[in-house]
Amino acid sequence: MYVPDTFVVDDEAALHDFMRHYGFAVLMTAPEGRAVASHLPILLDIGNAGAILQGHMARANPQWHDFDRIDEALMIFQGPHAYVSPSWYKTSPLVPTWNYAVVHAYGKPVVMEDPSAVRHHLARQVENQEADRDEPWKLDDVPDDFIANMQKGIVAFEMPITRLEGKFKLSQNRNAVDREGACQGLSASDDPDARAVAALMAAVKA
Repeated sequence: MYVPDTFVVDDEAALHDFMRHYGFAVLMTAPEGRAVASHLPILLDIGNAGAILQGHMARANPQWHDFDRIDEALMIFQGPHAYVSPSWYKTSPLVPTWNYAVVHAYGKPVVMEDPSAVRHHLARQVENQEADRDEPWKLDDVPDDFIANMQKGIVAFEMPITRLEGKFKLSQNRNAVDREGACQGLSASDDPDARAVAALMAAVKA
């Protein structure tokens, strides 16, 4: 990923938090030069072995067959993004741009073969998504034989992270007055993504 120094984020803890918050990611593989992408909910584990991503896809999705044929895959975590109007700047002339935040994680995915490990992964996915509910649904609410049968239709995988890149393009290359103008313009937008970008701009130091 092209990342000018101004927009580099290399704080691993910050990148991990971002990946957890924007956990619906894109898994990209390119065996023999043929690019393939899947959109998947992803979990991040941090342990003694380092940072590991976990996910699953439909068994009918042929992408998991790529895992043994590649040295590296790319997982993209996309945060909020928004158009920035030059009318929000004091400096002139300037042109429009786009502000956004993204994290790229690289590694080699490996299929999870143990059915109990797959079930544990699925239970964690559910717990993660249901955490904010007053009465969260649990995987244990479903009969074991039903879950076991459903598991046959998916392939779960792990991807140890070998490289991590963060790019937060949030007007850090503009002066304080222009940056504040862009932040105010985005904050006033009806678009929730634009307001989320403004919140990131306020949180990230230029």
